[in-house]
Amino acid sequence: MEQRVAGRSGLVVSRLGLGTMTWGRDTDRDEATAQLMAYVEAGGNFLDTADVYVDGESEKVVGRLLRTVVRRDQMVVATKAVGRTGPGPMGRGASRGHLLSALDASLKRLGTDYVDLWQLHAWDPLVPLEETLAALDTAVCTGRARYVGVSNYSGWQLARTGTLQSVTHPAAPIVAAQMEYSLLERGVEREVVGAARALGVGIIAWSPLGRGVLTGKYRHGTPSDSRGASPHLGEFVKRYLSADSSRIVEAVATAADGLGVSPLAVALAWVRDRPGVTAAILGARTAGQLQASLDIDDLELPSEIQGVLDEISAPSLGYPERRR
Repeated sequence: MEQRVAGRSGLVVSRLGLGTMTWGRDTDRDEATAQLMAYVEAGGNFLDTADVYVDGESEKVVGRLLRTVVRRDQMVVATKAVGRTGPGPMGRGASRGHLLSALDASLKRLGTDYVDLWQLHAWDPLVPLEETLAALDTAVCTGRARYVGVSNYSGWQLARTGTLQSVTHPAAPIVAAQMEYSLLERGVEREVVGAARALGVGIIAWSPLGRGVLTGKYRHGTPSDSRGASPHLGEFVKRYLSADSSRIVEAVATAADGLGVSPLAVALAWVRDRPGVTAAILGARTAGQLQASLDIDDLELPSEIQGVLDEISAPSLGYPERRR
């Protein structure tokens, strides 16, 4: 599997990452083991989790697998701190105290002394940014995190964070921004992608298959064993079960028929190779589903198909993103 550098940094990851959002609930330990083994066999090295995934159970499953299935030093392990206000005196969202406590808790669940990439899961408007960035600097300088990044930030939030961090804490620059990005969600192209490329920050695309909708499985209804039918993730998927999304899904299916591949392959290859994208995170319910994504690693879309998909899924732009 091709390896890519995250922005202007020394962090090198597989261009397809393995997501673990459902590990510990919808994906049990045996299934997670099968997924990780298939992923590593395909040449992958990038594991993505977060402290809020299944209330920390995802990190625990990842930690067990790092002790029993693969060596810790073979993997790039990324986790996220949610920045959501919780109970206790150190519970304030993106405060220095809360973030460092959250990181220590993640390290304990993961069974490791450090994470390779630690990301702020969401912007917190209630805590001074300078304080939040001080926590990132402390994490790097104490060896608990090798690199730091952000997730779900708007363009101006990423620009401000990356610029301020480079000035005040140059030893711990922002190297990655994890954002939802797919043919059904191209909002990042308005501001975030431009800001990331200017700052030397790599885009990590989550839900590159449009929360599963771009696989085509919802074209004729909601399968009973799908995430769309799950009590935990039904609303998560529902957003893309619309007429506008259907038009894009049909275009992907048409392209797939012409190439003799699956709609999944077309949708994943499209986002994986977008300018500025370092990696696309795969989130599969079963090892079979994951293998379907891994099998298309060498697919490159013809420029004509890329152009058609670009046009049919283009986000609406107005002033000032689009010059008049």
